[in-house]
Amino acid sequence: MSLLNDARQIYMRDPAARNVASVILLYSGFHALVYHRVSHFLYKHKLFFLARWNSQIARHKTGIEIHPGATIGDGLFIDHGMGVVIGETAVIGNNCTIYHGVTLGGRGHQKGAKRHPEIGDNVLIGAGAKILGPVMIGSGSSIGANAVILHDVPNNSTVVGVPGKIVKIESAGESHAVALDHYITDDPTEAEVKELAKVVSELQERLYHIQRQNVANTEGTEGEGI
Repeated sequence: MSLLNDARQIYMRDPAARNVASVILLYSGFHALVYHRVSHFLYKHKLFFLARWNSQIARHKTGIEIHPGATIGDGLFIDHGMGVVIGETAVIGNNCTIYHGVTLGGRGHQKGAKRHPEIGDNVLIGAGAKILGPVMIGSGSSIGANAVILHDVPNNSTVVGVPGKIVKIESAGESHAVALDHYITDDPTEAEVKELAKVVSELQERLYHIQRQNVANTEGTEGEGI
């Protein structure tokens, strides 16, 4: 598919976009894709220095660092994009959405090995999320903001927290990457803390009533003795 299709996908998903022309001229996420097409072409033809040089220009121009070796599908929407890092062996499927501060990072240092994540189609990755190592993020999944993912994620899953926890697996439906609905999921750690606070409050209430009952019993016993 063409870069024009990428621009149309961005326009479709971003309510702030006025028209396709404004995406092409003004959006740093789209500019990063243009630079990457050139860098990736050079990389595949083993012109590694030129490929990396071009990607570094893109980094300074857009605030988005994509290694020339990364494989990116059609229709990627990088919203705002500042601080996005995509590693050398990362693979991104079609029609994904990535917010600012996302890292698709590597684990290990073995040359030629798969070290970075593979992202399926129609995946939404929230702001600040870190996906590290050669893990697979299933198609149709939603990764919450600031989540840290170290293990594979099944298709159509919602993952939040540090480390990332799967809080929902649903049947395939509307793409999260299009709906941009990553804000509706609660953090399971926060939910657990709230539940623990509720239990502690109930225990304190019971203890208070037991203490009052003990005091009343003691006073009654003393009264009988008199």
